[in-house]
Order: sequence, then C-alpha cells, then structure tokens
Amino acid sequence: MAIRILEATQRAPVRGPTFIRLLARLSDADVSPPQASLADRLSDWIDWTRAVALARTLDGAPPSASAGAPAYDDAEAAAYAATRASLTKAIGEGLAAADDADAPADYAPLRQHYLAMQRSMLAATGRLRDRLRWQLAARSGDAARLAELDALMEAVLSPREHSLLASVPALLGEHYERLRAAASVRGDTAGDRWLAQFRKDMQDVLTAELDMRFLPLEALIAALTSQSPVRHA
Repeated sequence: MAIRILEATQRAPVRGPTFIRLLARLSDADVSPPQASLADRLSDWIDWTRAVALARTLDGAPPSASAGAPAYDDAEAAAYAATRASLTKAIGEGLAAADDADAPADYAPLRQHYLAMQRSMLAATGRLRDRLRWQLAARSGDAARLAELDALMEAVLSPREHSLLASVPALLGEHYERLRAAASVRGDTAGDRWLAQFRKDMQDVLTAELDMRFLPLEALIAALTSQSPVRHA
C-alpha cells in the first residue's frame, strides 16, 4: 500500500481540462503526455471527404443568412441557464437516489446513474447547440460561416468523443473497487467513509464532464453576443 501511494505521488502532473485531470487522478493508470500535436491528432481523426468539406467551408463564400431564427436575448439566455442548472441538480439528486443505506455496497446503481446523466447531457446539449447554430446562421458573413463550421466539426469529432466518454463509467468502477478494497484492509467499511468519498469523486467527474460538454455552446454564445443581431425586413 505504501509503495502504491509513493508511486502515485511521483506521477507527473497531468495538464489539460479539469475533466481529464480528475480522471487521471482517480485512475490507476499512469497517463503519459501526448506525443503528437493537436494538429497531427486531428489529421488522424478527419478523413479526406470531411477534410475537403472543411476546406470548402473555410475558403468558400460565407453562406447566406437564414431568416426565421429567434434572436439570442435574455429569454434565450435564461432558458440556457435553466437547462444547465437542471442537469447540475440531477447529478446530485441521482447520486442520492442511487445510495441506499439499507442495501449492500454495489456499483451498479451508481453506474446506471452515470450512464443516465450522460444520455441527458447529450440530449440537452444537442438541442441547445442546434438552436444556437440556427440563431448564428441568421447572421451574415462570418457568423453564418461559424455555424456551418461548428456543425461540420461536431460531425467529425462526436464519434471520437462518444467513444472516449463511454469508457468513463468503467474507469470509475475500477476506482470504486480500489476504494472498497482499501477500506476493507483498514477495517473501516462499516463507516462507509470510502463510499462517501466515491460519491464525491463521481459528482466531481460528472460536473466536469458537464462543463466540458457545454464548452462548444459557450463558444457559440460568445459569437452571438459579440455581434449585433440581424434585423430582417
């Protein structure tokens, strides 16, 4: 046990978003720094047909503004904030519901909660992202081009993102078993302090994943709020 603690303290700190750093801290694996640059890694993920589409989007004439989209105003901002707050609340409530003090410690309900939250986050952010792109496409020039570019990048990167995020519940399951085994060695399983620690860790990871999933939406909102809305006759 002492050797493993020493090994953990000797690991090089992992750089990157909070979500990645949390997973690295909770994982038993040693995470090495990436050897390839972001541009090189993107070139491996984008096939030639999408690379051509990306080049056309970047080099072509800006698409025409589309009419009919609502303006991004205080009401839209409030709806966006309410969706995010609802997801944040569901993270904590679901963890509490999965914790049955009368049942033996079992990772399965916690795993189901994580999977359910991933589905909820994917559905909610997908709807919001489509709506924000629609509002951005109603602008002219670079704003409409950005909406088109975001749709293309989502199509390119989403399969990779989904594959990587699908592995998170299994990683947390390994963390769960390590905490339970360590508690058994110490003889403090009755207090369930290890389970409380795990729930805190899972909540932190879910919150960090939520933050990560909202990053593209925040970029679209920044573009919407930095330009004056187009007024259609």
